[in-house]
Amino acid sequence: MQNNKIELLTEVAEYYTAKLAEHGETARGVDWNGEESQTTRFAQLCKIIEAPDHFSINDLGCGYGALYDYLAKDHAHFSYTGVDVSNGMVQAATQRYQDNPRARFILASEPDQVADYGVASGILNVRMDRSDAEWWGYLKDTLDILDRTSRLGFAFNCLTSYSDADKMRDYLYYADPCLLFDFCKRRYSSNVTLLHDYKLYEFTILVRKSI
Repeated sequence: MQNNKIELLTEVAEYYTAKLAEHGETARGVDWNGEESQTTRFAQLCKIIEAPDHFSINDLGCGYGALYDYLAKDHAHFSYTGVDVSNGMVQAATQRYQDNPRARFILASEPDQVADYGVASGILNVRMDRSDAEWWGYLKDTLDILDRTSRLGFAFNCLTSYSDADKMRDYLYYADPCLLFDFCKRRYSSNVTLLHDYKLYEFTILVRKSI
């Protein structure tokens, strides 16, 4: 099972490293259609943040660190750790924010420390040739990582199974939002929010913890 996960993460790393090489430090470089949709996703994910300032956040699958720029527009005091399995992404992000002491980046499949919040954007979508069962196992493992490395809560997004059939692609994973809402309610917290009212073929789930 461990070898299978390593192989899966290697495939993911190679996929996103290639996207970065092709499109550079842009939304397309992390496999989004454009800046507008990327900003929309960040807005949904950041609804998990209830502390106006002085918070820490882990960004799992950080890419070149675009979420940091989004957060910095509204928050003056926070610390950010970006985590990615793509060496190319981590190198690009480290170079991009080399003079910023609030941002750090690590090459890993999970954060190396607990933060107030954890987020994961887009990393649960591109399954390539993996079966539904394999990808569901990876998805659950990822949520467990978010849970144990966040103190106040975490947020993630997935492509929705309610997508138009003619727009769905075999190499992408379309999750059932109702199933995931139920899974998070039963496994992580009674305080779970499902956001499925924005104009993208996806949904965002917020899991808030009681401390």
